[in-house]
Amino acid sequence: MTELREIDLNLLVTLDVLLEERHVTRAAQRLGISQPAGSYALERCRALFGDELLERKWGELQLTPKGRALRGRLKSLLGEISGLFAPPTDDLRNIERGVRVIMSDYPAMMLLPKLLQRLKETAPGVELAFLPWRGGEEAAAALVAGEAELAVSVLPAPDDRCRRVKLFEEQYRIVMNSSHPAAARFDLESWLSYEHVLVSTVGGSKAPLDDRLQQLGRKRSVGVVVPSFLIVPHVLLNSDLMAMLPTRCIPDDPRFTVRDPPVTVEGFPVHMGWHRRHDADTGVQHVARLIAEIFV
Repeated sequence: MTELREIDLNLLVTLDVLLEERHVTRAAQRLGISQPAGSYALERCRALFGDELLERKWGELQLTPKGRALRGRLKSLLGEISGLFAPPTDDLRNIERGVRVIMSDYPAMMLLPKLLQRLKETAPGVELAFLPWRGGEEAAAALVAGEAELAVSVLPAPDDRCRRVKLFEEQYRIVMNSSHPAAARFDLESWLSYEHVLVSTVGGSKAPLDDRLQQLGRKRSVGVVVPSFLIVPHVLLNSDLMAMLPTRCIPDDPRFTVRDPPVTVEGFPVHMGWHRRHDADTGVQHVARLIAEIFV
């Protein structure tokens, strides 16, 4: 039996659109994701529910009996969940308060423009303050200590004091400038022949990747440690350094070449968390709902 805490609620949102559209490409367009990502989400849903949910008949996708049974229940469930985060509009416009959010720079880049615009429209009295991110454990401790209201990070499993929801799953890629000598023939040897950029908010010179390489009897050379993902592209453009970056912070720029890691590197979930003391806090829950919507 699947435990509720292991379920990605964003996957249920995606399934809702897939069952409504009965077409992976159209569903992906509505969700703002690629067609392969939509197909992957459908396969995850099939595995989760142990059923095809959508099957091809007469040249088009049709709902299976279980898919039809799920459709109405799923919409009701998602509607109830949205209601938990959606107080009346009149109440929102009367709120005057600050909300402190711990978040690293790269998800903040994606989030801020849309979040600020939606807050201006729905709750103009809510003032956001973004605090420095120094890792998931420290972010969780800040929530407990009352030093922040929300955290977006790789958070540890919550205890009875905090709540945690999964926003998305991230994967790593290798990035270098397009004229890099290793770009044409990229493999493990060429990857380890050049120095790497490491991102660390505490100045550390090792990451889980180094432990993985040690298991293989290999080692990489770190050329520079930087505190921010935003710095990395500028470093790569003018050097033969490489970096392993989360996909969402890789520039969409032809000056960079992107490759899959030559060794198996696990991705990671990005969560949003808050202390239970804020379960009924209208301002905090509104900001949390907007963040979740933007990251879907």
